[in-house]
Amino acid sequence: MAEIKIKKTKACRLAYVEHVGEYGSIPYNRYFAQLYGWAKEKKIRPGFQPMVIFYDDPSQTPPEKCRSEIGIPITGDAKPEGNIKIKDLPPMEVAVIQHKAPAKEYPETYRKLSEWMAKNGYEWAGPSIEVYTKKPKVEGDEVILYANVQVPIKKK
Repeated sequence: MAEIKIKKTKACRLAYVEHVGEYGSIPYNRYFAQLYGWAKEKKIRPGFQPMVIFYDDPSQTPPEKCRSEIGIPITGDAKPEGNIKIKDLPPMEVAVIQHKAPAKEYPETYRKLSEWMAKNGYEWAGPSIEVYTKKPKVEGDEVILYANVQVPIKKK
């Protein structure tokens, strides 16, 4: 089993685009290109690890209603523009598990994390955040994703 750790995240400012629809059909490349292009045009320094916040449990919410925010951390002052919004994420205590596998294996990663949380007396205290640590890699006919899956937690 992948090792699960508890850590305290730092506050960060996020430039993001909202998306509603099936998580498996999010056009990540388009959104990330738009966000990094916007940051360059506005002379705003972006962080290196893009992230996505997932607000809904796809096993409980119809796919067409699943909400997410695709974002990049930024440094400095920025104003929302068009579909790009800005918000500050507070520091959070999170449970973290590494995902290094095809996207189809995300349910198993989340199952392991949820199981560990229940066994250790924690519950979800907010939406999950996937922080992408490397560019995806194609192996054969599958795309391998590298992410730290973070879930804000609180003791039961």
